[in-house]
Amino acid sequence: MDADRNYIKSFVRTVPDWPEKGVMFRDITPIFQNAKALRGTMDAFAQRYISQNVDIIAGIDARGFLLGVTIAYELNCGFIPIRKKGKLPYKTYSEEYTLEYGSAAIEVHTDACPKGSRVVLFDDLIATGGTMVAAAKLIQRMGGVIHEAAAIIDLPDLGGSRKILDMGVPVHALLSFEGH
Repeated sequence: MDADRNYIKSFVRTVPDWPEKGVMFRDITPIFQNAKALRGTMDAFAQRYISQNVDIIAGIDARGFLLGVTIAYELNCGFIPIRKKGKLPYKTYSEEYTLEYGSAAIEVHTDACPKGSRVVLFDDLIATGGTMVAAAKLIQRMGGVIHEAAAIIDLPDLGGSRKILDMGVPVHALLSFEGH
């Protein structure tokens, strides 16, 4: 398994000073461009959750959609899009949060998650944890139970995974990068 993770990690592109000076942006698009790395990533997540009685996958706008809908399909379960504010057409719940370089809000349809549903949250990366914490709050507001927060990459030095764990939500990331 470590060899598979190292292979996938070799496709993560680091872009220095983007979107602002001092940030080392971890770009996952090369993973999606390589068939073997893409399949390895999706298979790792699908295999993790295949026997865990997950009801719904929630993907966070936008890269969490790419992961989440694919895993939902593989697990034969539903998918919830958690969108940037103003993108959903029906009644929504909204949650504001801070990013490592700004602030934003995300929304979900008020009827997206039946009470008691076991949900896995997906995003591409966990940095400061603001997006994932906000998404977890939205799911909990609807009565969903967060089974786990999942991402391709965790940046533990930024403290996001710790914030998620402090909410009582388990965290799983395929890869970890030190620093920013």
